[in-house]
Amino acid sequence: MSFFESHWVLTVLLLLPLAGGVACLFAGEEDAKHVALGTSVVAWLVSLPLFWTFQQGTAALQNFVSIPWIGQWGIGYTVGIDGISLLMVMLTTFIMPMAILGSYSYIKRQQQSYYGMLLILMSAMIGVFIALDMFLFFLFWELMLIPMYFLIGVWGGERRIYAAIKFFLFTAVGSLLMLVAIVTLVYLYFRQFGVLTFAYNDLVQLPITRSLQFWLFAAFALAFAIKVPLFPFHTWLPDAHVEAPTAGSVILAGVLLKMGTYGFLRFAMPFFSYAATSDLVVNTIIVLSLIGITYGAWVAAVQPDAKKLVAYTSVAHLGFVMLGLFALTSESVQGGILQMVNHGISTGALFLLIGMLYERRHTRMIEDFGGIAKVMPFFAFAFVVVALSSIGLPGTNGFVGEFLILIGTFKTHPVAATIAATGVIFAAAYMLPMVQRILYGPVDSDENRGLKDLSLRERIVLLPALVMIIVIGVYPGPFLARTAPSVNALLEQIEVRAVQAPVEPLDADVRFDHMLILGLHGD
Repeated sequence: MSFFESHWVLTVLLLLPLAGGVACLFAGEEDAKHVALGTSVVAWLVSLPLFWTFQQGTAALQNFVSIPWIGQWGIGYTVGIDGISLLMVMLTTFIMPMAILGSYSYIKRQQQSYYGMLLILMSAMIGVFIALDMFLFFLFWELMLIPMYFLIGVWGGERRIYAAIKFFLFTAVGSLLMLVAIVTLVYLYFRQFGVLTFAYNDLVQLPITRSLQFWLFAAFALAFAIKVPLFPFHTWLPDAHVEAPTAGSVILAGVLLKMGTYGFLRFAMPFFSYAATSDLVVNTIIVLSLIGITYGAWVAAVQPDAKKLVAYTSVAHLGFVMLGLFALTSESVQGGILQMVNHGISTGALFLLIGMLYERRHTRMIEDFGGIAKVMPFFAFAFVVVALSSIGLPGTNGFVGEFLILIGTFKTHPVAATIAATGVIFAAAYMLPMVQRILYGPVDSDENRGLKDLSLRERIVLLPALVMIIVIGVYPGPFLARTAPSVNALLEQIEVRAVQAPVEPLDADVRFDHMLILGLHGD
């Protein structure tokens, strides 16, 4: 067995950024960024063979390790990956070096803390995607808040404090309700089986009455919907994106939002299958997804600020992902997972490009630009490729994900798929005018005439994203082959557990516990 097929590789991926983050805090002001970049590149190199060595054709967890941690509470260090979490880990390690290298000329103060926070955030995000113990998952979910809060609040724009507090409060409120639901699951498992455990593999088998499932699903769903963000829980996102430094926006769009959709797929849907597949929940989320797709596009189309425009596109794109997940077909769920990756790459690259433009002109107002393709040809090339990817042009990564979502959704919800398809038109309506107004037309100011094209460092930052946009768009097979078994097994598990969900608790003690949790009372 090679190192990359063993369980140790996930532990290394978890601890390496954390160690690098601590090292940044003690490095020199200028050395910190080099330490951070080196650490993130090594983490990416360590994660890369996971993709090659991943055993296809099986839904079993791989690189699995379970070590007792707080034994008396049933808490363990339990991590592993399947095809779904594999792509999320790969996305995280892919995005982080780009975000760090993209910050080299942008961040001038408190560099040790800045790059240290980025690496600590990287460790927390990887932890969320590999954790298979609910205590461990919640620990990483909350840990992510701290560095992101400081990244926005210390290195953000003029309204950074407002945006940071809003981001923190929205996420924290949802997280607290999810914690209550996690503790409830553990308590019910203990009362029914006499074992105290936070292990995912144990709790996912817990029979939960149909009525209680709706309450617990709502607690999990609120936390994940805020993170997605699903309409109408999206209001924190534009402020956070606009005020965050470029790397913060890249990570928010590239990885953090995917923690919400991943949470639905990994936890909320298999834990509470009856509730998750009920007409009430499915129709509600599909309607909210469709509103997000159209609302996000319409609001983006009228934004004068290029960064805020891209921020609202995330509401639309993640609406597509949520639609795919709750259409509950193999094609739509696989499309949703692939679109999570695609959105991270394309929107992350858009934020990098806008950040590079801001460094030169210190403005993000679309009206301040025009004709810069004449003076910045490589920037214009990259901007057009990424914009077309965001729209979903055939041959780019965005097309593959959206196409799978739509054809999968059409099988179960043809009207919803038809409405969602208009989102592709809306995407062109907000993205192409921005491209036209920024890149083409006359160069109408001395500031724009004097702009320098992208430097070698900036081209290196963007090159991986440009390559992956084309690679996934032309040859998505290797990515879909790794997710297919896990998706099919998950959908089968959800279907079986939805049918087998008990109407009432199995014994008197557990019935009484359910009544207390539901706020009911007996005679």
